[in-house]
Amino acid sequence: MRFFITGGAGFIGSHLSERLIANGAEVMAIDNFDPYYDPAVKRRNIEGLLSAGGFSLAEADIRDRTAIEKKMEEFSPDVIVHLAARAGIRPSLLDPVLYQDVNMVGTNVLLEVSRQMGIKNFVFASSSSIYGNCGNVPFSEDDHSATPISPYGATKRGGEVLCETYRILYDMKIACLRFFTVYGPRQRPDMAIHKFTRLIDRGDSIEVYASDNSARDYTYIDDILQGICGSIDFVCKKKTPAFEVVNLGESRTVQLNELIGLIEKNLGKRAKRIEKPRQPGDVLTTCANIDKARRLFGYDPKTSIEEGIEKFVEWYKKSR
Repeated sequence: MRFFITGGAGFIGSHLSERLIANGAEVMAIDNFDPYYDPAVKRRNIEGLLSAGGFSLAEADIRDRTAIEKKMEEFSPDVIVHLAARAGIRPSLLDPVLYQDVNMVGTNVLLEVSRQMGIKNFVFASSSSIYGNCGNVPFSEDDHSATPISPYGATKRGGEVLCETYRILYDMKIACLRFFTVYGPRQRPDMAIHKFTRLIDRGDSIEVYASDNSARDYTYIDDILQGICGSIDFVCKKKTPAFEVVNLGESRTVQLNELIGLIEKNLGKRAKRIEKPRQPGDVLTTCANIDKARRLFGYDPKTSIEEGIEKFVEWYKKSR
């Protein structure tokens, strides 16, 4: 099969490309190497892929319809896996219009070009941020009380609505995957686990927001890949139009102080902490109900936070 993966040089995209190619697929990765973080990090992510058979890289912006049309026509994919996005909750409060432009317009371009080319199989990376401070924990996909509290979360919810519209109008088969704080080797350097590990290792202070009541459902990259591959099988095997929104998490909530303790243990160093209040857009807790993912995709996450942090820190020490 042939996969068109947006954000293909990023953390999740590069891992997914490796997994698919190892299984005999062909991949075209699309990435614009946006300077949100150092583009050299992304280029290192795909160094091994560039010499692998079955992999090609196209540098393009998902908002550029002409470029996307050209690349899709050249490659003729069977499946679109749309991972590209302007990421980050707090930065989205500083430039919400940019987030709307990249995340909404970019998603619409991909859906429209897919429709135009008759590509029916589409996987969209959504986010647990769409739940906001939902009071019903664990979070379930059919909870209508969920309300995003950041522009980033709002754009991800908007992307889901666009996907459902295209299923209704054009008989597409679409899975929207709500990722819950994905981590592991090659995680984005701005994300908490990577950032805390780097700063603690250097002896620098870490800023800790609402440490007494902040908790997250952390999902290891191998488990997310299993969920994505399960969603691909799901959409490809469906004989009729489909639209599903599905949580992909570990379904375990980890307190922030516990997370920092695990990083300290694996580094053998103590953190210097600067306590800060909760910031606008930050949610208190995330926790995924993964019953639907188990039922539809055979999803079965295996990696505990203890094992995952040990693996991450081991990778970090080798790569620093």
